Amino acid sequence: MKRKKILVAPSILSADFSRLEKEVKSAEKAGADLIHVDVMDGHFVPNITIGPAVVKSLRKRTALPLDVHLMISDPWFFLDDFISAGSSLITVHAEVCTLSLIKKIKAKLTANKVRLGISLNPGTPLKKLYKMLDLTDLVLLMSVNPGFGGQIFMPAVIPKIKALRKIFSRDIEIDGGITDKTAPLVIENGANMLVAGSYLFRAKNREQAIRKLKNG
Repeated sequence: MKRKKILVAPSILSADFSRLEKEVKSAEKAGADLIHVDVMDGHFVPNITIGPAVVKSLRKRTALPLDVHLMISDPWFFLDDFISAGSSLITVHAEVCTLSLIKKIKAKLTANKVRLGISLNPGTPLKKLYKMLDLTDLVLLMSVNPGFGGQIFMPAVIPKIKALRKIFSRDIEIDGGITDKTAPLVIENGANMLVAGSYLFRAKNREQAIRKLKNG
């Protein structure tokens, strides 16, 4: 299988929120392909982050696609808000979605020209996704337990990436502990979209950091 183009999505969870516009512009200038927005509700994960208002503000400040990751227990309830805020891609978690709900979400996103992603936590088996794969544009595999930035990459996700790539030809995104050391591991096993937070926003040279990720 021909290797897909490697895309990098800086996670603003690790950015300086007091100067968020400048942080996003810096990432964009450095070669980012998307901006990753982690939305946490304090229920599905033990943390609270941001909501549609921040997505709406970002939409006015960057031309990059907004990759919105809903780590929330009721994605359907908030779906319209994130669509109208300007999300380009909305990822929901398989752990909180039935197949019928995924079909509803897919229909609404398609009608609004928004791509659908489905995410799996490290402890969730890949088979949870099997019946959903035909509906989704992207699968996001968490390589840390979601909730906080700056965690260490979990190598146990690598066989899951490899197994998924054998049955799924579209985008595979990895989120958690991605650095220039872990990026080659996930890319060689089939991932083509990399979410990176601490590694990028703490880098002295962000352009160089993104280039290292893309080169795998």
